Amino acid sequence: MPHIRCDDIGIDTLKKRAKCAKEIIQFIATSSNRDEALLAIEYKDDRFFLLYKKVKNGALLKYDKATRPLNLTTLKESIEFCAQVLSLDIIESNIENKKAKPSPLFASDYYKKIEDFIDFKTSFKEIAIEVGFGSGRHILYQAKSNPQKLFIGLEIHTPSASQLLKQIEIQGLKNIFVVNYDARLFLEILPSNICANIYVHFPVPWDKKPHRRVISKDFLQESLRVLKKEGTLELRTDSQKYYEYALEVFSMPNRCRFEIKKNHTLPIVSKYEARWLRQEKNIYDLTLFCDENSKEKKSLYSFSFCDLGYNKNMIENLPSKPQVGDGFFFHFERLYMIDEDMFLIKCAFGDFAKPEQKYILISKDKCTYYPYEPIGSHSNMSAHNAIKEFLNGKCHSC
Repeated sequence: MPHIRCDDIGIDTLKKRAKCAKEIIQFIATSSNRDEALLAIEYKDDRFFLLYKKVKNGALLKYDKATRPLNLTTLKESIEFCAQVLSLDIIESNIENKKAKPSPLFASDYYKKIEDFIDFKTSFKEIAIEVGFGSGRHILYQAKSNPQKLFIGLEIHTPSASQLLKQIEIQGLKNIFVVNYDARLFLEILPSNICANIYVHFPVPWDKKPHRRVISKDFLQESLRVLKKEGTLELRTDSQKYYEYALEVFSMPNRCRFEIKKNHTLPIVSKYEARWLRQEKNIYDLTLFCDENSKEKKSLYSFSFCDLGYNKNMIENLPSKPQVGDGFFFHFERLYMIDEDMFLIKCAFGDFAKPEQKYILISKDKCTYYPYEPIGSHSNMSAHNAIKEFLNGKCHSC
C-alpha cells in the first residue's frame, strides 16, 4: 500500500504545521504514548485517517486500515498532498511520481458502496446475489444469460472486484453491481423478499476457524428473509466437511426444503472448479428453497449518542479488555487525544464473527462516530447501546 518514509518532525511540530493545512487536515489526534498520530483527512468528497507513525530512522505517513479509502488514487494523492503541506523531508516513497490512472474499481458506475443499498430499490424484475465471485466467470455468464435480472456480486478480495469491473466494461454488461464488502453484513441491510437467488460457490472452508465461514445459522436466517417465495440459496463446494456442515445448518429451520446433487455439471466452470475437476475431487451442490415470504424489515437503527459529551471520568474508566454481551462485544482498542476536552477512541465491536472497527469522536458537547456510522446490523446496534451506556457511566440511558 502507498506510504512515504520521512524525517521525524515530532508530534508537536506536526500539529502546528497541520493548523496551516485546514483545506485537507481537519484535526490531528495523538496516541497516549505519542508514538503515532491520526490525521483526519477530507479529500475529494471522502473522509478518512492517515497515520503518522514514528519508526526507526524517521517516520511513516501511510493509510489507516480502519478508514482507508478504497480509491487507491485518492489515497496516494492525499499522502502526497499532506507531505507537501506539512513540509516533510521524504527519505523514500513507493508512490509513483506520475499521476496514476483511476482504477476501474472506482471509476465504474457499477461499483457500489454498501450505503447505496439502504432502502434499495431497482427497476430490474429480479435480483440475484453471488457471494465471493472470485474470477467472476459464473456471475458474468449469469448476467449475459439473464439481462432482465440484476446481479449483485460481493467480494472482499479487492483485486477480484477490480477485475470483474474491467470485464463488465469490456463485455458491455448493464446488470451487475460490484460490492467490495462482507456478505454477512450486507444481507442485513437489504429489504425482505427482494432476491430470487443467492449463490455461494466454493467458499473458503475455514476448517480450523469455522466461525469465519460464510454459511451459518445467522446467514441462513438473513438469506431466507431477503429471498422471495421460491427463491433459492445455492451452495457449491468441493469440501466434504463444508458440505456436511452446511447440510446441518440448512436443516435447522422448522420447515425447510432442499435439494442435493453430487458432481453435477454447470454450463460455466469457475477457475477453482476447473482445478478441483483436474484433481478428480467431488463437487457438492446443496440448494435450499424459500417456501414463504417474510415480514418486511421495519426496524430502523439509530447510532446516535444523544447529548452525550466529554467528561473527565470517561478516559479513566475506559476498560482495557473486551466487554462481552449477548451476541455482541465491544473493545476500546486505543485512545487518541485531540485537545484538553476532545478525544478519539478506536473501537472494535459488533458480532464476534464479523466485527466492525470504528472511531468514536468525543468533544465537549457531542459524541459521534467518525468519519462514518456503522452498518445497521442487530449486533452493531446492541454493541452501540452498550457503548453508550458505558460512556454514560452505566447509569443513564437516552
